[in-house]
Amino acid sequence: MAFRFLTAASVAALCAGSAQAEMVLHILHTNDLHSRIEPINKYDSTCDEETLAAGECFGGVARVAAKVKELRDQITADGGNVLVLDAGDQYQGSLFYTTYKGKDVAEFMTAIGYDAMAVGNHEFDDGPEGLAVLTDGVEFPVVSGNLDLSQSNLLKDKVGDTLTLDVGGEKIGIVSTLAMDTPETASPGPNVIFTDDVESLKADVQELTDAGVNKIIALTHVGYLRDQEYAKVVPGLDAIIGGHSHTLLGDMEGAQGPYPTMVAGVDGAEIPVATAYAYSKYLGHLTLTFDDDGKLTKVEGQPILLDSSVPEDEAIVARVKEMAAPINELRDKVVAETTAPIDGDRVNCRARECEMGDLVADAMLQRVADQGVTIAIANGGGLRASIDAGPVTMGEIYTVLPFQNTLATFQLKGADVVTALENGASQYEEGAGRFSQVAGLKYTVTPAAPAGARISDVLVKNGEEWVPIDPEATYGVVSNNYMRGGGDGYAIFASNAQNAYDFGPDLAEVLADYLSSYEGSYAPEMDGRITVVE
Repeated sequence: MAFRFLTAASVAALCAGSAQAEMVLHILHTNDLHSRIEPINKYDSTCDEETLAAGECFGGVARVAAKVKELRDQITADGGNVLVLDAGDQYQGSLFYTTYKGKDVAEFMTAIGYDAMAVGNHEFDDGPEGLAVLTDGVEFPVVSGNLDLSQSNLLKDKVGDTLTLDVGGEKIGIVSTLAMDTPETASPGPNVIFTDDVESLKADVQELTDAGVNKIIALTHVGYLRDQEYAKVVPGLDAIIGGHSHTLLGDMEGAQGPYPTMVAGVDGAEIPVATAYAYSKYLGHLTLTFDDDGKLTKVEGQPILLDSSVPEDEAIVARVKEMAAPINELRDKVVAETTAPIDGDRVNCRARECEMGDLVADAMLQRVADQGVTIAIANGGGLRASIDAGPVTMGEIYTVLPFQNTLATFQLKGADVVTALENGASQYEEGAGRFSQVAGLKYTVTPAAPAGARISDVLVKNGEEWVPIDPEATYGVVSNNYMRGGGDGYAIFASNAQNAYDFGPDLAEVLADYLSSYEGSYAPEMDGRITVVE
């Protein structure tokens, strides 16, 4: 029997060879930017000049671009591999979207150098035509695996089911899904057909596996809770990069879980689930190490806070300023003053009474009170930002209410009002945007009760008294045209509303008029109109 003796040099060479058999993949990722093209303040609204000068702003596409380039250059110089991914909802949330309708997004995402993007529900806010602006304008693939687009002349062959990328000589598979309730939260239209998300994900993973791809990333727009369910039931996934729920992960204050969140998979493997809050405030950075067989052996990462210490890409800063010029006159118009910040935090307004919910519902109700309307119901998900203390500008108002919804008035039986409130609480545990913010109503919600039986003690105003709602009585209701058409699950508005008029003034204008009607400054407060039984 012959023996081979290894020198120290040959051992080192063997070790180097085995190290080369590994693949280290750095995934830089964003989600739910919501048209925050410019930097944002601590309330997730567009920064003003004073806050910019004070160095108290975050994010913006110029800062995202600079950080991505810095990390990409650093990682590739060290021989590493980089993917830059976005998990959807680039659209909707500022006057940039109102003005440019996605052309700005396509330009800046291409400049940043994304490798792939998942479709978000808000990419359908202006129908299939709106998504087509993005797919036609970017220079990278857009994917969503549970969409059947064969009947859509606009989108057929423009959105992929799966994607295989060559990264450092290795095949990286991308699969994707979009939230199944998108027809209720946006406007995909009848020719965009949704298939079961779990089953499509399983089939797409199997397709890639059969093609010899052994490293598969799910790029999804379904939310943190649903992503964790995928990890438990879909075999063959190596990691999930998600969006939709605006979830902050990491070791910072306010985080809802660790980054990444490790979930035991169906085959016993631990699957990392990562997401990076929203509004360009963070850049996710997930590092995956695979062995030569494609098995995930190591997971590391943390989201990177894009505060003022992170420089901006100067060319993109200049382009953003150029595109902002036509917007500034409207945005800078001061319409009111507020004595304190008005809380429109997503977590609060989708789970309980919030200051912004009270303000917007009150503004809606006051606008149509002379029409015999006594109840206002607004969806918490329609409130997209807070407002800081001091002068209130139209830009801030459009950031809070960016959807260009109009007031809708109608009549509804008391029993149907309760049904609407039940819908608002039906996805409470998911933090869904359908949660009902109200005026002219009081109600109690019990999240632990079964969906459909969570609402109790519904009261309406009768003169100066609060009395139980009468299931058989008819009430005048104001909402917005999106909800009136059945959006956010409010099908009862579409089916049972009487004498509906969906073409009132823009909700942002209603709020501006309401605030400007105050002789002094507006003082935000809450009065106990929603009680949550813990």
